[in-house]
Amino acid sequence: MDYRVVLLIATSVIALSPADAGAQEGDATAGAAVFKKCVTCHVADSDTNKVGPSLNGLFGRKAGTHPNYAYSAGMKAAGEGGLVWDETVLRDYLHNPKGKVKGTKMAFVGVKDDQEITNLIAYLKQYSK
Repeated sequence: MDYRVVLLIATSVIALSPADAGAQEGDATAGAAVFKKCVTCHVADSDTNKVGPSLNGLFGRKAGTHPNYAYSAGMKAAGEGGLVWDETVLRDYLHNPKGKVKGTKMAFVGVKDDQEITNLIAYLKQYSK
């Protein structure tokens, strides 16, 4: 096969592929239902801390840094070590909080369903703009 044909095909595939093809789209409304598991300790729609820190503006925040919240030494250390909340980090954390951040005081065992996490992330993103 002529290299120009291969190049043309490769270029076409790249051009037609969405930039975030690996990212999953979530349903924020379904995510609100998942967030009900979290509301005892967290809020997302305001900057108020409860038993856990506010999740308002979570994405892009360095772990263990929300003002006026007494984080565990483990969460502070994670932030000092460079952990910043993004979709990938949050997905890992939500699957297994104590596995992702050793010494976290969050007692929640995690969310095991990937679609629930995707929807929860979509919900939380609404409050991180």
